[in-house]
Amino acid sequence: MNVQDLERLYDYGYWANNKLLRVISRLTPEEFTRPVAGSYGSIRNTMVHVMSAEWGWADRCGGPKRGPRLKPDDFPTVETLTETWERVERGVRQFLSTLNDETLARRIEYDVGGYSGVLPLGELMYHAAIHGVHHRGQAALLLRVLGHVPGNFDPLQYFPGGREL
Repeated sequence: MNVQDLERLYDYGYWANNKLLRVISRLTPEEFTRPVAGSYGSIRNTMVHVMSAEWGWADRCGGPKRGPRLKPDDFPTVETLTETWERVERGVRQFLSTLNDETLARRIEYDVGGYSGVLPLGELMYHAAIHGVHHRGQAALLLRVLGHVPGNFDPLQYFPGGREL
């Protein structure tokens, strides 16, 4: 893994987030917070979890400080979620720009959610990006349950030359 690959992975993730957030912005306030299904219940809770986790992993790796885990109740509207996501994206992109291939190998201790260990910084940041892919898929399903079409945010749509079929 190198910094360029990691930055490209995050570019894809932020592209997909923006597509998903455009659809989420059309929800009513009740739909945004309604318990539907999945690990976190609502679209809001799922997206706050993704944002909190990504920010938390960046913080553990030396990036922007998050503080305590983010709480869904602190994000009553789509606008509050989107504003914070924009801040997280700027911070993570800035952090990634400070890395080089050698710093990706720096070993980081972690203890979170019953998992602990020591892994290279690059692998932890890779984990955070893939974690977001997993939960964006859950949010897309929740949108469909609520009768909304999330659109296609598959990487085939992201890469140059790709188009929606």
